[in-house]
Amino acid sequence: MITVLAVTFAAAAVAPWIFRKIGRSAFYVLAAVPAASLVWLIAQYGLVYPEGSPSGGFIEESFPWIPELKLEFAFRMDVLSWVMSLLVLGVGTLVLVYCARYFKDKDDYLGGFGAQLLAFAGAMFGLVTADDLLMMFIFWELTTVLSYLLIGYARTRLSARRSALQALVVTTAGGLAMLIGLIILGQSAGTYRMSGILAGADELFAGPAQGAVGAAVVLILAGAVTKSALLPFHFWLPGAMAAPTPVSAYLHAAAMVKAGIYIVARMAPGFSESPAWLPLVLGLGLGTMVLGGYRALRQTDIKLILAYGTVSQLGFLTMVVGLGRPDAALAGLALLLAHGLFKAALFLVVGIIDHQSGTRDIRKLSGVYKSSRALAVVAGLAAASMAGVPPLAGFVAKESVFEAFVHYSSDPASEGWGLVLLIGLVLGSVLTFAYSARFMWGAFASKPGVERTPFKAIRLSFLAAPAILSLLSVAYGLWPVPVDTWIQPYAALFGDSAHDAGAGHLALWHGLTPALGLTAVTFAAGLAMFYWRNAVARAQSRVPDWVDGDRAYQRTIGALDDVAVWVTGRTQRGSLYFYLAVILTVAFAVPLSVLLVSNKPLPGGLYLVDPNSPLQLVAAAGIIAGALAAVRANKRFLAVLMVSVTGYGIALMFALQGAPDLALTQMLVETIILVAFVLAMRSLPAELRDRTGGKYRVVRIIIGAAFGVTMIFVAIYAMGARVADPVSLAFPQLAYEGGGGLNVVNVTLVDIRAWDTFGEISVLAVAATGVASLIFIRSRGERIHRAATMPEGTVGRRTAVGNDSKEHASLHVARRFAGKAGDPWLVAGRTLAPERRSIIFEVVTRLIFHSMIIFSVYLLLAGHNLPGGGFAGGLVAGLALTVRYLAGGRFELREAAPISAGMLLGTGLALAALTGLVPLFLGGQVFQSAIIQFWLPVFGDIKFVTSTLFDIGVYLVVVGLALDVLRSLGAEIDEHFEEAAAPEGAGQEDAGQEEAGQEPDGAGQEEAAQEQAALATGSERENA
Repeated sequence: MITVLAVTFAAAAVAPWIFRKIGRSAFYVLAAVPAASLVWLIAQYGLVYPEGSPSGGFIEESFPWIPELKLEFAFRMDVLSWVMSLLVLGVGTLVLVYCARYFKDKDDYLGGFGAQLLAFAGAMFGLVTADDLLMMFIFWELTTVLSYLLIGYARTRLSARRSALQALVVTTAGGLAMLIGLIILGQSAGTYRMSGILAGADELFAGPAQGAVGAAVVLILAGAVTKSALLPFHFWLPGAMAAPTPVSAYLHAAAMVKAGIYIVARMAPGFSESPAWLPLVLGLGLGTMVLGGYRALRQTDIKLILAYGTVSQLGFLTMVVGLGRPDAALAGLALLLAHGLFKAALFLVVGIIDHQSGTRDIRKLSGVYKSSRALAVVAGLAAASMAGVPPLAGFVAKESVFEAFVHYSSDPASEGWGLVLLIGLVLGSVLTFAYSARFMWGAFASKPGVERTPFKAIRLSFLAAPAILSLLSVAYGLWPVPVDTWIQPYAALFGDSAHDAGAGHLALWHGLTPALGLTAVTFAAGLAMFYWRNAVARAQSRVPDWVDGDRAYQRTIGALDDVAVWVTGRTQRGSLYFYLAVILTVAFAVPLSVLLVSNKPLPGGLYLVDPNSPLQLVAAAGIIAGALAAVRANKRFLAVLMVSVTGYGIALMFALQGAPDLALTQMLVETIILVAFVLAMRSLPAELRDRTGGKYRVVRIIIGAAFGVTMIFVAIYAMGARVADPVSLAFPQLAYEGGGGLNVVNVTLVDIRAWDTFGEISVLAVAATGVASLIFIRSRGERIHRAATMPEGTVGRRTAVGNDSKEHASLHVARRFAGKAGDPWLVAGRTLAPERRSIIFEVVTRLIFHSMIIFSVYLLLAGHNLPGGGFAGGLVAGLALTVRYLAGGRFELREAAPISAGMLLGTGLALAALTGLVPLFLGGQVFQSAIIQFWLPVFGDIKFVTSTLFDIGVYLVVVGLALDVLRSLGAEIDEHFEEAAAPEGAGQEDAGQEEAGQEPDGAGQEEAAQEQAALATGSERENA
């Protein structure tokens, strides 16, 4: 089963490429995947139906995924799954073959459509075979998402987008309710295996959790009701007819809408005795059956006739499979297979009519029977099966349904409701017969006063799929024995009781029975309704639509939109003060309320200052002074600098408490953040206007003070509430024995909690991408690449090529100023304005840059046993690049790091991910470290831990982030300032001179004169 799923999704992934190569014929290739899966399914028949086993056998496959959450890849193929898979894979194969003739090569998005349709087949197969509740829910939601994409295939049409969104909202809402129910059921049962839960269902209802189990059943049924379009959520299915006809034939006749029926059938053996089960299943099912049939008679679009007919049949199916009796179980699965055959065939016929005539309106269709008798025969067989006409599959199944409900109505346990249900079933069947006749008349009959509809000839390959489905309906009706054999083991799960009549058998002729009499009544009343169809239509037109599901949905969505606009307008006011006030008020009000209500005494052993570290007073004084100064500052730079003072004070606190790693990291982070803020503030006004003013100043002071005081007491109570030994006490031993390192902090980051660190560096990469996307117009590496490939000899500040050429030209001038010996150090220093240059800073940079880089590598490699690590090392390297940028400007930064920041970020993430995946291929766990010991000459014994490679990935990500910040907030803003300050026309003038092979005037000549003077001075010094 897992292999079938893997192959299906893999084929879906490559489907767009196949379509690009061979066009619409790729549908044949895709159809081979469910066809091969169908062959595999038939080959498992002997295991699912072993001889001598009345309830059948099963096949199981399971692999653990997240044991702590009881989540596993668990699949089980039993009788119900086998029957459902037969329908999903068989109809899926025929629909994909049909698509090869339905679509044209010039149709847009065929590759994506084919991939989604095949993936939907895989998702449905996974849904009906999943034994784990959470895994089943994953496939359940996957079908929801894929149906949204398939319904919205015609993305340029508003109706398609609206219908797709409507289906998504309704079915997702039910799916969320279902998820809650599944979790409650799994937790109550102590297992998430559906097979185990059903086996112990009696104990669940008899145990203390029976109330929770009852609620879980109702929530799960809510998901089934929305998925199978039952009242009051029936409206989304007719709206989904905006999808291409093959989608309607597969999703809305044979597969997706059957998911809810499958859930009811799966849970019925164990939970049909639940108090809320029968009222929900029978009540909603009967109401949906009658309403769907009534609405089908009002439609003039043959596709909508089938759509409302599907709604009616889904209600019919829900009633039968949910009754919880062996005869109803047999009839329910028989009807499910019959419905999948005739309804899929009819939808495909509708697609042919629409494709060949260009209309689906029964008021315009006329004489189609004369144009294509073969198509009319195929449609007639399917429609007759839907109406329950012998000797077709629909008749065999409906006879069994009538028989089951006749027995139920005579059972005293039904308390009289059995007769009501039986009358409702007959009424719904009458409507089914009537709209089946209406469909055939509207699609194929010659209508007086209506011109014959032009109709193109139909290729046999186009007609093949519906023809096969109709012929299967005939074969099923004439010889129902194989279907009866498939279904009997499922019916046996409902064990006979005193009031059960047994499962019975499927047969074309049961004799003169009450069920046969009800069928005759159905035919007579259905024919009468069709014969007097005009009178029925007039009567229906007089009945107002008191309740319309689609209208109610639209009004609900509109009301939600209005509320959202109202709430947004009053909360998203564009005021930072307001946002902070709301956040901080909630953050202190809720914990403070809990503390006051609990009225717990303060824990003992409190002290204001650690007596072993009196220097904490100095650090605390610095933190308080920095915070107060930041509040009182009227300049942005001063405010940011004072905030950094508080950060450095906290770093000192860490150092005094014996946490050098935290102190080092805190200090480096504060420094790099200070640089980033200073660079960004160049684009902002220097003054902080209304920094401390405003009429709500006192309120802000109260909120800030209350938040700070509350957090102090929350921390005190949290530390005093511990009753067990902290897990961190075991970290030193875990770090040394499992991680092979003495630095507990670093080993925790790269080994014990490597998942957390991987998530953090992923966030860093996303943050760097966000910063760059706000500043850069083009990609991060585009300018570097263009500058590196510019032809030599391009000189000048501006060219007609653009900014990239300008950067390269300025960098070329900077290199000429570096000296004739080719010394690459601080090559761009002289490109800075004189007021920005500092010779002392340049000399200091020359002395410390390489030392900082070497120190960063030392921190990286030594961090496993000593303070440091990839994060600290990357920050030091980032600070080294910062110093280089401040000394020489943006061209110097380009020279110091001629590599894309995105490349560093991607390489670091890839390396970290690779260190997590490699252990899996070697039989280990994700992010498991290996300790490798070896001997090298000179170095002696070496102990290498593979988590060092993960730390190198962290190092690269941090360096990439620092480089991205410098280029975004530094170099890019520098360029914007230069472009704003440059006089108009300077670029064109310089470009013309460069094209003529001349030096630019003005600044270029001045720089050339300065160069000659510098060279002359150097020669004089050498001679002296």
